[in-house]
Order: sequence, then C-alpha cells, then structure tokens
Amino acid sequence: MTIPPRLNPLLEQFDFARTRLADRMAGPVMDSGNGTDVDVVPMTDGEYLWEPVPGCWSVRRHTDGPGPGATVLTGAGDWGRDSAPAPHPSPPPFTTIAWRLSHLSELLALRADHTTGSHTLTKDDYPVSADAAGAIAAFDAGATAWRKALLATDETALDMVGRSTYPYGSDPEDLFIETVWWVNQELLHHGAEIALLRDLYGRLGRASDG
Repeated sequence: MTIPPRLNPLLEQFDFARTRLADRMAGPVMDSGNGTDVDVVPMTDGEYLWEPVPGCWSVRRHTDGPGPGATVLTGAGDWGRDSAPAPHPSPPPFTTIAWRLSHLSELLALRADHTTGSHTLTKDDYPVSADAAGAIAAFDAGATAWRKALLATDETALDMVGRSTYPYGSDPEDLFIETVWWVNQELLHHGAEIALLRDLYGRLGRASDG
C-alpha cells in the first residue's frame, strides 16, 4: 500500500524516535542528533528498576503487591505495573524506567491490536517484563506492531473516527490521524524521560550501587 502523503512525515518521525530510543537503551551506539555516533552502555536490570526517589511507581512481582500509593498491579504474568483507578494520586508519583517503558510498550501493542487486530486486548492481558532485556524486546515488538497498523492505513482511514478502539484514551472519538499524532508524542516524551533517567543513573545510581 502506498503511504498517504499526510501519514508519511508522522511515520518518519515515529521511525526516528523509535530507533533513537532503542539505541539509547541497548547501544552499542546512538546517533547524537547531528550524525555523530555516541557510545552507549546497555541498560542493566539494576538501572531498569532504579528508584531515584522514595515512593516511586515501578514494576513488581504480583506476590509482593503494589508499591506506595498504588492499589493494583496491572499486567499478565508474574510481574505487574503500579497503578490506581482514577482519580490518580496528586501530585503524580515519580516513575522508574521500568514503569515508563512498560507503559509505552503496552500502549503501542494495545493500540495496534485495537486498530487492525482482535480489538480485545486489555492491560491485564499484557505481560510486564521483569528485566531490561525483556522490556527492550517488548518495546520493539509493540513498535513493530503499531508500525504495521500504520502501513495498513490509507487516506480514508486517516479521517475515520474510532479506527482505533483503544479503550484507555479518547481514540474511539478521535480521527485516526489524531491518534497517530498522539502516539508519536507519547513515544517522544517518554523516550526523553527514559534518556534523562539513564543520564541520572550514570551520575547517581551507578555510583550508589557501587
């Protein structure tokens, strides 16, 4: 299928942000933004789960129960992600790389399913990764699934209201092109947060671990 002209710049932006975040987490190098390669130390399990301040929301074993301020652990498998029904705590809890990456990977995978898949997956169906390598692989799988859904989109579908039936946002009431834009900003801003936490861990967390 030919990529619709309006989708093409959003797809290019998605591809750039996806690659940059994946490289920023796994290395061995990443593009600094000006074409220069920068060495990257691959993310460790300790860094993935690092809690830089007290009371962080993270991912945890279901048997351990939710963390401070959370009331439930969402996700399939042995691990889940701290959560609470609305209204959420105010101010919002600080979240770990594990929390942010799980959230990002889940929203990509579930939106793909609710666009061109079964339209049935929920947060409770989505496996939560206990380690950095598994989480990076899950991000790649979610991004691949979402990109496949985008490639199945024509001009008419871009203007379709509710093409994505993702139940945890306004997707069912939105034009699909607005959903595509929203997913890009989710990837961009969570990617930037993860990158900053990696920088902080390199200065603070790794030193304290030693």
